[in-house]
Amino acid sequence: MKSVTGLMFYYYFICQRKLWYFANEINMEQNSELVSIGKVLDETSYSREKKNIMIDNTINIDFIKNGAVLHEVKKTKSIEEAGIWQIKYYMYYLMKKGVNTIEAKIDFPLLRETKEVILEDEDIKIIENVIKSIEEIVSNDKIPQVINDKICKKCAYYDLYYV
Repeated sequence: MKSVTGLMFYYYFICQRKLWYFANEINMEQNSELVSIGKVLDETSYSREKKNIMIDNTINIDFIKNGAVLHEVKKTKSIEEAGIWQIKYYMYYLMKKGVNTIEAKIDFPLLRETKEVILEDEDIKIIENVIKSIEEIVSNDKIPQVINDKICKKCAYYDLYYV
């Protein structure tokens, strides 16, 4: 299996079915208006920053400020917890590479809010367990169940699941 990416980590906390489809290269996001809005937000926000810093083809940091503050940009807080774990995974990944003095923030430009994220010692065990779980999910022949959550109506994969 290829390495667990930041986007896979994010999807794990949103919907494991979406994670499975994405990891198995079934992509519906090119047809999603909400994904398009997110891309425009990414392109137009923080225009003075060097953005989309790809490391090892595994993590893609939205931007890094002052050399050591990771920033992840999100459109809304509706799935904030997934964004928090995504950036904690980035911190963990960099820590494994020997970079230990990292700060992180999630930015919500439409809300004009920023949230600091800290990687706690207990988060490391959770992250390692999630990595194992992601590897199991994406290598399984069986697609995970639909979660039937309120966020499903806005999902790029909605037609594939429900129509």
